[in-house]
Amino acid sequence: MPIEPETQARERKDLAEALRGLRRASGLSGERLALRCNMSQTKISRIETGRALPTVIDVERILKALTVPDEVSDELIQLARRANVDYASWRAYARVGLYHKQAELKALESSSRAMRHFLPAIPTGLLHVREYAIETLSPTVDSDPARNVRRAVQARMDRQAILDDTSRSFWFLMTEQAVKWRRASAEAMAAQCAHMAKVNRKPNVEIGIVPKGVQVPGTPMNIFVVYDDRLVTVELFSGEVVLRDPRDIAQHLSLFDLFWSHALTGDDASAFLTETAEGFMHHRN
Repeated sequence: MPIEPETQARERKDLAEALRGLRRASGLSGERLALRCNMSQTKISRIETGRALPTVIDVERILKALTVPDEVSDELIQLARRANVDYASWRAYARVGLYHKQAELKALESSSRAMRHFLPAIPTGLLHVREYAIETLSPTVDSDPARNVRRAVQARMDRQAILDDTSRSFWFLMTEQAVKWRRASAEAMAAQCAHMAKVNRKPNVEIGIVPKGVQVPGTPMNIFVVYDDRLVTVELFSGEVVLRDPRDIAQHLSLFDLFWSHALTGDDASAFLTETAEGFMHHRN
């Protein structure tokens, strides 16, 4: 289950204090521990003071260097795993303005070189035409928080400029359902599909589409995005989870590769999108 922010902050502080206490109890200086772990002394200091969040692998290396008993080690590794998961609800974003989420995404994208979007349900905002963005950012049920849709839509449109930065690479992997799900009017759906076919021609963008008739040895459970090999964001109905554990990142990269290997790509993906756009236009008429 997602962790409350207050609990997570306390657990991160507990982890830092526990690692510092174990190191002192062992009689090792920060410099000696850094040598044993093949880390810098600065990194050890930042971890012990809580200024840097250690990965699970960092914690494992430190505990091994300190020869910590298994029962203590297991408890701290579990604490590290929890500390490396963030959760934010869409309701919390709505309180400060959903456009702030768009700004946060823009900053994350600007600091990343390779982004892999797994989209089993709906295209991501970087691919949206304005009409489609308006539909997806508008509240859908009564319990949804109120939103400044116009400002959020414009922020989403502004983010798309990053697709023209050829120093960055983007992979967008969708299911056929994500492409065809009627989230907007037939005209807007046609424009959305035609736009994605156009974006697929960018040299730094690859779009993959898994057809519904293809047998795939996996289930597309949820939307996720992998930023380089640093973190994964996972979307839920209620909010978003951020994972930083290298093993979680590796698992999601493997899942992405699995589904990508069953997808239409390149000209085949563009042809599928163009054909789907034509189908929506025909349906409109």
